[in-house]
Amino acid sequence: MSDATTRSTSRQTKKLGFLTLAVMNIVAVVSLRGLPAEAVYGLSSIFYYLFAAVFFLIPVSLVAAELATGWPEKGGVFRWVGEAFGPRWAFLAMFMLWIEVTVWFPTALTFAAVSLAFIGPDQSWDQALSTNKFFVLSIVLCVYWLATFIAFKGVGTFAKVSRWGGIIGTIIPAIILIVLGFSYLIWGGASQITLSWDEVIPDFTHFDNIVLAASIFLFYAGMEMNAIHVKEVDNPKRNYPIAIMLAALGTVAIFVFGTLAIAFIIPQSDINLTQSLLVAFDDMFRWAHMEWLGPVLAGALAIGVLAGVVTWVGGPSSGLLVVARAGYLPRWWQHTNKNDMATHILLLQALIVSFLAILFVVLPSVQAAYQIMSQLTVILYLIMYILMFSAAIYLRYSQPARPRPYRIPGGDMGMWIIGGAGLIGSLLAFVFSFIPPSQIAVGSPEAYVSILIILTLFFCTLPLFIYRFRKPHWKDENSDFAPFTWQAEGGHPGIQTNSSVHTSDAVTKTSSH
Repeated sequence: MSDATTRSTSRQTKKLGFLTLAVMNIVAVVSLRGLPAEAVYGLSSIFYYLFAAVFFLIPVSLVAAELATGWPEKGGVFRWVGEAFGPRWAFLAMFMLWIEVTVWFPTALTFAAVSLAFIGPDQSWDQALSTNKFFVLSIVLCVYWLATFIAFKGVGTFAKVSRWGGIIGTIIPAIILIVLGFSYLIWGGASQITLSWDEVIPDFTHFDNIVLAASIFLFYAGMEMNAIHVKEVDNPKRNYPIAIMLAALGTVAIFVFGTLAIAFIIPQSDINLTQSLLVAFDDMFRWAHMEWLGPVLAGALAIGVLAGVVTWVGGPSSGLLVVARAGYLPRWWQHTNKNDMATHILLLQALIVSFLAILFVVLPSVQAAYQIMSQLTVILYLIMYILMFSAAIYLRYSQPARPRPYRIPGGDMGMWIIGGAGLIGSLLAFVFSFIPPSQIAVGSPEAYVSILIILTLFFCTLPLFIYRFRKPHWKDENSDFAPFTWQAEGGHPGIQTNSSVHTSDAVTKTSSH
């Protein structure tokens, strides 16, 4: 979705207003499938959403804006981390982004499978079907491999699919969920949670109560995608922070009110990570005497998820292809078809997705598998964010004079406050993600933690191993990946430079000599 948005925006000559950018960010970030995970907390979910917004959502947005304007050349997070710490850690960050999305696909498609199960007219039968591991596995595998072959057709297909997928599958259902949920409460419906201000502050005496909330950080992930548009914003120094604040408020509002709408309807003990959103819709429609809308909305949610998967199948793979051609992956990874799609990367990604999806059969329940996949996604994504925040802080000292069209206000102290908040929040969420949640049955806690640790170590070690044994002939002679600024200037990421020229100017100067 973000790739298509980027291309369409780049063709515009008119500057973006802060309202336009705010809406773009909301659409890029908001997803409804994770709301039941936070509905478990009732009113205290408000605290977690606000905490994650302050310590993650806003820092990600502002830090990414400074990095994207200071080092706008191709590469994204790979370039940003590489400018600060060198290509080894840059490759780790980029690989985390790719593998995180790969792990995310089974969880997203699990939600799609459950949505499809609820298209039937009998809710009890629908719920039984949605817990059938073989039904879920078959849907995940069939749809993902179909999406992979669609990706072979090129990025033009993604734009067509994603144009209406977000509206049909996210925006409209979110509005319906919030309106009906609060109408139910206002018109005398019995709330399933205690409505008291005391309930907003979590009970920190039970440490495991905040474990599941670590996944809330991933709800806000993706805001960095639109940082590339900061140069196209009218008066970015003023309007970009305004747009981010508006987007943050809109995103938080949808998540908070959507989560509470579910909590009003479904008892805390009955909340299921994969089913509760659909069950809540069914209950709301029954209360509003619009039962016929249940299957329609279940289909809409499935369309939204499927459209998102098709859109994202090719995006991170294309980013990894750029890095591969720069000499960081073997030539096998660089194979493309006539549509310039990374076919080998896409096929490998599909095999990994298939392997992870089969865990649904091995683990004691679909819900346990869903929780493990969700937490692994959070862990891998947070590794990338930890590197990104660290890079932003470090670059303020290693390349202090580098031009930054957008700079976090407050000097170095401002960066420490904003970037430090994001770094600390990411580290806390990273640690919490390894602790089994008490609210969800995940089988053996030891097995749960062991699976997470083993998979995390494997996915972190693999890119470092590949980098260690990279070969000179891996680099594509036609690669247009620009050198890092410190490379162009003959320096090193660990050596401070007072150079005040853009990366493009430094590269041009080096090339002319």
